[in-house]
Formats: sequence, C-alpha cells, structure tokens
Amino acid sequence: MSKLLLLSCCAPCSCAVIEKLAQEQADFTVAFYNPNIAPEDEYHRRCAENKRVCDIYHVPFVELEYNPECWRTMTKGLEKEPERGRRCDVCFYMRLKRVMEYAKANGFDEVASVLGVSRYKDLAQVNRAAAKASAETMVPYKEVEGRKGGMQDRRSLLTKELNLYRQRYCGCPFSASVSAVV
Repeated sequence: MSKLLLLSCCAPCSCAVIEKLAQEQADFTVAFYNPNIAPEDEYHRRCAENKRVCDIYHVPFVELEYNPECWRTMTKGLEKEPERGRRCDVCFYMRLKRVMEYAKANGFDEVASVLGVSRYKDLAQVNRAAAKASAETMVPYKEVEGRKGGMQDRRSLLTKELNLYRQRYCGCPFSASVSAVV
C-alpha cells in the first residue's frame, strides 16, 4: 500500500474524499498548505475546520507554513485575472509543488489533492499544475475523484451533517467568486 499525502484546501471540499479514503483504510495524511487564503483569521478558521474533519476520521493532519507574502510574490501582476485564469495556474502549481517537496522529504509515495473538487474550479487546470510539479519533484500525482460517482452529493450531505464552515470564496483575495459558496 502506498503512503499518500492529500493536499486539502478546506473541509467542505475534502470531507467526502477523506471519509472515502478512511473507509478504504488507505495510508494517508492530509496536508493543509494554503498561503493564498486571506485574511489570516480566515486561514486559521479553515485550517481548524479541516483538522476537525481529520480528527473525526482519525486521519493524520499536517499544517505547512502559512506564507501569504510568498504567494503574493508568485501571483504579482495577476491580480485582475479571472477565476480559472493564469493566477490559478500559478497558485495550484505553487501549492502542489510545495506539498510534493514535503512528501518527498517525509517518506510519502504520492500526492493527491482536492483542489479541483469545487464546481468553481477547473479540474483539468489542477491536474496540469500537478503534472508540472510532479515532473519537477519526481513525486507521483494521484488523481482522486471528488465530484462524480455520488461524491458531490456525499460532500454536500457531510457538510451539513458535520456542520462544516462553508466559506464564500476560494481564499484568494482577488477571487471573482467571493460571493459564491464553495
């Protein structure tokens, strides 16, 4: 069985995938690396909520550094890009690469993510960023399904059952979908 590191953006996006992997008795840990989230109190709220879901399913949780200045530097000049635009390319790549570097340094065999689970995100865009980061780090990327096969419905149900905090934007302070519920 391979040891998987799952990059999570938030509890609502990850809850059904975490539940499924836990039920399958997968060897996995959830990583929270989201320097794109602003303001800082929003970041801490999402991190705590994601950890709470992991605690429910007895899944190890690791929080990587919160470095919004690095994220702002990487996305400088892309502030006016629309949702699913070039800023998202950079953001996904940056986060996936950092998590892959962590995975490599800490004995994980592969990385997966739930960055493309929300209907507001482009799964193909996430997978392209993951392929690029994987090629550079030599850490395999495992695509996980978080929308199809009943996963979208399960995610909605768990969000309600667990009374999860549902944020209204991806975290990016420039997000065009600030008013949309993830």
